[in-house]
Amino acid sequence: MRNLPPVVKNLIIINVALLLLTTLLERTGLDLVRYLGLYYPASLYFMPHQLVTHIFMHGGLMHLFFNMYALWIFGGALEQVWGGKRFLLYYFVTGLGAAALHTFVNWIEISHVQSAAQALMNTLTPGAFEEFVVKHFSKHINPGVLDAFVSQWLAAPGSPALAAQAEEMVHDLIRSMMDIPTVGASGAVFGVLLAFGMLFPNTQLMLLFPPIPIKAKYFVVAYGVLELSLGLSNPGSNVAHFAHVGGMLFGFLLIKYWRKKSQHFY
Repeated sequence: MRNLPPVVKNLIIINVALLLLTTLLERTGLDLVRYLGLYYPASLYFMPHQLVTHIFMHGGLMHLFFNMYALWIFGGALEQVWGGKRFLLYYFVTGLGAAALHTFVNWIEISHVQSAAQALMNTLTPGAFEEFVVKHFSKHINPGVLDAFVSQWLAAPGSPALAAQAEEMVHDLIRSMMDIPTVGASGAVFGVLLAFGMLFPNTQLMLLFPPIPIKAKYFVVAYGVLELSLGLSNPGSNVAHFAHVGGMLFGFLLIKYWRKKSQHFY
């Protein structure tokens, strides 16, 4: 830590301190993520400051460790080249860009589910309800609870009370999608990784898995393609893959803008 440039060092300190504070406050029943994690704008828990504060929150020790380790390795080199002010600006632009793309992708997904729910209400039957829930919320509902409810409804398909209960369950499930918080510096860290690959493209990185050397430019491209493919193939995952892609995308655009404004990269 003694050799780290000041911005990277202070970012690491803030992130570590907030994870410790979150853990301590959990014991008192206060969920700091509720206030500082990023919620979907239509969620009752959303507050504008979360666009910034979620970048400093993490879901656990390993989540924090890998992000801060990457920030230490790659961010320190960037700050030494750019200086503290430019590096901090880049860090926040990529973090906010990651949040923007992640929220946009969530909006597409939630809007699609809301449209499907509206269509379901026009022809609400036990079979249609079960198909809707399995298709859109298989990860969010207990299969036993769903089976029990559908069996009860099939035994009395004309029950208005059960139809109303099904409609309420659909609304609650959609609301639960909006009430999932996003935390972590991963978007900004992926932006830092992208910048490192552009500044030092031929630097050899030694991977742990597999243990082979690879040039930074190839590593960045491979990681970006992997995150994009995971985001497209695994929607609704607990990992915000499009936030990672967003950090890299906005980092690339900012670096290209800086290049046009100066004869030198930095």
